Amino acid sequence: MSTPSSGDEIAKQTLESVSKSVENVGNTSLVDPSDALSFPEGGFTAWGTVLGALLIQFCGFGYSNAYGVFQGKHIYFYTQTYLTNSTPSAIAWIGSVNVFLGLSVGIVSGRMADRGAFYLVMKIGCLLQCSSLFLLSLAKPDQYYQASPISIFLSQGIGMGIATGLTNVPSFTVVSHHFQRRRAFAMGIVATGSALAAILHPVMLNNLINGRLGFANGVRASAALSGGLLFIANLLMRTRLPPQPKIVSYTRVLQNSSRDGAYICACVGMAAFEFGYSFENFYIQLDSTLHGLSQGFSFYSITILYCGSSIGRLTGSVVAGYVGIPNTTIVSLLISSAALFAMIGLHSAASVAVIAVSYGFFSGGFIAMMSPLISHLTPEFSHIGARMGITYAISSIGSLVGTCAPICGIVLTSHYIWWKAAILAGASDSSGGCILLIFMQVILKMRQKTSSVYSKEAGV
Repeated sequence: MSTPSSGDEIAKQTLESVSKSVENVGNTSLVDPSDALSFPEGGFTAWGTVLGALLIQFCGFGYSNAYGVFQGKHIYFYTQTYLTNSTPSAIAWIGSVNVFLGLSVGIVSGRMADRGAFYLVMKIGCLLQCSSLFLLSLAKPDQYYQASPISIFLSQGIGMGIATGLTNVPSFTVVSHHFQRRRAFAMGIVATGSALAAILHPVMLNNLINGRLGFANGVRASAALSGGLLFIANLLMRTRLPPQPKIVSYTRVLQNSSRDGAYICACVGMAAFEFGYSFENFYIQLDSTLHGLSQGFSFYSITILYCGSSIGRLTGSVVAGYVGIPNTTIVSLLISSAALFAMIGLHSAASVAVIAVSYGFFSGGFIAMMSPLISHLTPEFSHIGARMGITYAISSIGSLVGTCAPICGIVLTSHYIWWKAAILAGASDSSGGCILLIFMQVILKMRQKTSSVYSKEAGV
């Protein structure tokens, strides 16, 4: 047998290293394959962490969703009772800023979680959330914004928004410590928390605020409930992997991300989804009411939507294990955008129910895939928190623009021309989100093809 020359050995080693680096991009395996067995993929600690993260989502974005669910009633309550000197447009910014900060602050909290400060970030976020709710209960009528934390905008808009942002991304990244093969399923369960809260919180708040307790005591009761659940969540969640011994700078993460075409397409596509996502969630109740349906049914149209969303998030996480995370994401977004266009034909109780279930189910499937998709596109485990933070920060821009009162007012007009808003939201999801995610999938396929070519040439 002939001994290969040193030049041939070097060439082969080079091809092998290139092949491995290409395979890493878009691979759900975020660590060296030899370490795959170190992920427990279950057990008391792992599933306890999933439950704790679900409770974080229940109390965080679940409460934010409750504001969106109550936008018609909540703004009516604020306008007629608590904030009579503020315009509905000004009041709408409370919910918009809350969601914006809940997403954008993740760029800080995700990086801190990567650096080993998970427990500190979670404690600060949970304490701030409880404090903000109790401060909201102390706000007096017409205290929209003052140079004091005891105002509705500062406590509910800014305080709770920052608190949600501090806990949102870390609650997903900690799940990746315990799961690799079943990561999409575990993260899908976590994402179900905010949808369940959007079903339960409105009913609870409606009975508390409009019942015997009133606004102040009703908000305090919900704050006590959130505080108890957040305390349990902090007891359950546990990190497993030690922080990286060498801290990677944010500059390096941004540089690597900016050169990753698939990741960029995913980020912008998610921002386009957030722009259209807010429309049906915030306005299906008002749309059905203005079409002559009863107030009771219109209120529960949101409940129907989020019931579908809860089922869709679990179903999407299961389906992703068979057809892949990118494919599940694209199909979910495509069908949910079709449901947005369908709002043009909303006219009866049956049409409201079909549209709400369809949109809730498939948009929920997409939401459940957002965090797993970013993990799927992240080749280095130590960059997961930072990349999730960057993604949610970019998505927050679409959410803010999509929910803010001036944009809604321009599109809907004072006569509530629903077809214009439905076309805008549907076009944002389909022409923006779907096309970009398809480009992302094309890039991933090209990388896989390139990887297979290198492997054949290297004889791997």
